[in-house]
Amino acid sequence: MAGTEGSPVVIVGAGVAGLSCARALAEGGRRALVLDRAHGVGGRCATRALEGQPVDYGAVFLHGRDPAFLAALDAVPATRLDWPADVHGSGPPCQPEAFSPGEVRRAFAEGVNAFPRHLAEGLELRLQRKVVGLVPGDGTVALRLDDGSFLEAETAVLALAAEQADELLATVLPAPPAVAAARALLATASSHCALALLAVYGPAAPRPPWHVSYPETSRIVQLVSHESSKRPGSPLLVLTYQAHPAWSRQHLDDPDWPRRVLDEAARLLGPWAADPRTAHPHRWRWARTDLAAELARPLLLALPGGARLGVAGDRFAPGGGIEAAWRSGRALAGRVLAGEGA
Repeated sequence: MAGTEGSPVVIVGAGVAGLSCARALAEGGRRALVLDRAHGVGGRCATRALEGQPVDYGAVFLHGRDPAFLAALDAVPATRLDWPADVHGSGPPCQPEAFSPGEVRRAFAEGVNAFPRHLAEGLELRLQRKVVGLVPGDGTVALRLDDGSFLEAETAVLALAAEQADELLATVLPAPPAVAAARALLATASSHCALALLAVYGPAAPRPPWHVSYPETSRIVQLVSHESSKRPGSPLLVLTYQAHPAWSRQHLDDPDWPRRVLDEAARLLGPWAADPRTAHPHRWRWARTDLAAELARPLLLALPGGARLGVAGDRFAPGGGIEAAWRSGRALAGRVLAGEGA
């Protein structure tokens, strides 16, 4: 970040939207500081190492058609895969546009988290920092952290799920008209939740002949990702099961949901699928935004006193998914660099 000038733009959220915004600001000569409550970067581009094998359990692949986005994926120093090439089943995918004509699909043998990690290189990050409030001042907005400390910025960006962004906007009191209008817009749609189960099977487990499956007959399992197919030569079979949004919402706090998913896996794949050697559950409370709520561009609000507050994420660019998150972050950075809202 050497060579940038002025006070930093503080970005809340180290997912792809926040990181792409910070990267574009840095490229434009502005200092950016990225905060996130998590231990690492990436948000839904989540990869976990299980018995030495990377396993994707949020977005299991990336897709898009924007040449700039595809170029950003190609710049990642990782083993690029045109994946999934073998798709089984005609159930509804979580991102139907991923299979539209002209759409390019990408994965990495090292895991999809390779993309946000590449975006984050050289950026100023502060992880395990949770922002709990916003206090507009004279030309600045103060971000209150959960440890009681504050950070001040002339421009702050909320690169979060709509529900999380709204929770922070609700702390701006009294709410100026721009913030009230933004909250009303965010309230027009909610994010889908998703339950994901990472299952590791022994060497004797049969290998599915497909990369990803979308079962037609299941009301529980929406997607089965054959993660081992991204890593040829792996001695173990690793599958990621993702549940339908409606079923996930109904069972989000049910402690028995992993067993229910495995029972359904046995029905779909065979009795062996019910008995993995290890299983690792994960709850995504805000997995993705309904495409019906798609907006054309991110928000950039002028606050009383002269500070600016931006809102970005996959809802704020056409197409949805990780590509939309990336595009929204860069679009917001462009508006900040151009001085809009000042």
